[in-house]
Amino acid sequence: MRLHPDDDVAVALRPLASGETISVDGRALTLRAAIPMAHKFALHPIAAGMPVRKYGEAIGEARTAIAAGDHVHVHNIVSRRARKSA
Repeated sequence: MRLHPDDDVAVALRPLASGETISVDGRALTLRAAIPMAHKFALHPIAAGMPVRKYGEAIGEARTAIAAGDHVHVHNIVSRRARKSA
């Protein structure tokens, strides 16, 4: 499920298998990893350092390059909200 038209990610409504092809907003997407239920996956490539949008707003920043169909979670994004002030 894509929550907002500007989102870079969608949320799995059920467990999804690696290699599974799904449709999001009428576009076919092949998953590159297993996606647990309620977890995010990338709808398109996201470059390292770029914001990651969900709910139509930036929820974090990509730690590394993320390919379309990759699992998006704490291993490859860092929250903007959890950063300490310097």
